[in-house]
Amino acid sequence: MQIAILLYEGFTALDAIGPYQTLNPLPEAELSFVAEQAGPLTDDNGTLTVTPHKTLAEVTRPDIVVVPGGPPENVERQMANPVVLDWLRAADATSTWTTSVCTGALLLAKAGLLKGRRATSHWLSLDTVKEFGVEPTGERVVFDGKYVTAAGVSSGIDMGLTLAGKIAGDQYAQGIQLMIEYDPQPPYDAGSPEKAPAELVEFFRNGGAAQS
Repeated sequence: MQIAILLYEGFTALDAIGPYQTLNPLPEAELSFVAEQAGPLTDDNGTLTVTPHKTLAEVTRPDIVVVPGGPPENVERQMANPVVLDWLRAADATSTWTTSVCTGALLLAKAGLLKGRRATSHWLSLDTVKEFGVEPTGERVVFDGKYVTAAGVSSGIDMGLTLAGKIAGDQYAQGIQLMIEYDPQPPYDAGSPEKAPAELVEFFRNGGAAQS
């Protein structure tokens, strides 16, 4: 089972690493980070570098496609990249599962793969996804046929575990969860716009940036 996680300059690290950590343990999984060209790529913080295993031309028929997101300007560059969009369409033609995390849904939507489907993305991008004929939902993980979309950044872990359960069974996925000790107990209950302080939600809606 070939799993391809798309990378590009300025991707969000956890968008890619969460699914990597939860899908790589699947039986007979052959997971590769793939990119348009060979060579290291840096995440959106400019501090983590990942070297793809293969180029897009080398992985043409993956069983599972995972598209991570990134900040708007980085994703928009890929939305205007015909090489990436053509690869997504071609890979999707034969994939068993086509998935995204966070704003990666915008790439799938731009490629025309989510039109008329229910999907999710980062909460700040739900209106943008709608512009591509997608029915946006604030759910954390959304299945619509073979298309699986996850909300913001950390939800890629949930997506990977849910998909692992579909593929290998609940107990196998529970084993993956146990071994990565994914037992969220956050210090704050502010992980969605419905729960976070209103002033924080407004700050980010107005273009504010999180401090790193």
